[in-house]
Amino acid sequence: MSSNATQLSQQQFKIVLLGEGCVGKTSLMLRYCQNKFTENHESTLQASFLTKKFIINNTRVQLSIWDTAGQERFHALGPIYYRDSNGALLVYDITDPDSLSKVKSWVKELRKIRGNNVVLAVVGNKTDLLSPQQQSNGADNQIIDEAQKYSQSVNAYHYCTSAKSNRGIDDLFLDLTKKMLAQNQLIQEQTQVKSRSSASAPNQRGLTIAADPPTDEEEGADTRRNKCC
Repeated sequence: MSSNATQLSQQQFKIVLLGEGCVGKTSLMLRYCQNKFTENHESTLQASFLTKKFIINNTRVQLSIWDTAGQERFHALGPIYYRDSNGALLVYDITDPDSLSKVKSWVKELRKIRGNNVVLAVVGNKTDLLSPQQQSNGADNQIIDEAQKYSQSVNAYHYCTSAKSNRGIDDLFLDLTKKMLAQNQLIQEQTQVKSRSSASAPNQRGLTIAADPPTDEEEGADTRRNKCC
């Protein structure tokens, strides 16, 4: 093994894809992991996952990407998959305003359960359905505009993608990985600070408790014993 290989650190991250059915979650995962796209595929039932490995910033990264079912009857299963996630892609269809409303519901749940320990990205998929002018400047789409403003309000990142034309997907996962690495580094630093603070705190166990002074009876008894001697 080369010396460069031994110097690489390793990180594993779990990414979960959430969103309404038929917004393209499975297509995004397949395009990124296997560079495949299928016009017609069956809806995801419960969940499935694929892995992706690559090296970034002297770190060997393995992503476990979980694709979840978007149908309402599977909504209750969501926490099973995202409760230990490091990153989440909240996917909506840029032609369907209702799908963006579902994204907002997922964000509330994620923030409630994972707090700020998960990196969120709101993803507007199917940009291939936009007109050529909209694709070139990304303007004149009310759903995208609303999604961008909403993302800023909840401290999430916004991306536009097309699984069909393979637009923006590599950048999406690359940026998300960088943000997860930075988040992980921040958590480690905070943990180290807490450890140092605990170590430097006064040791309460080292305190010595003084004995109570003798009572008059005890003192008198000692005096009598001394006299007898």
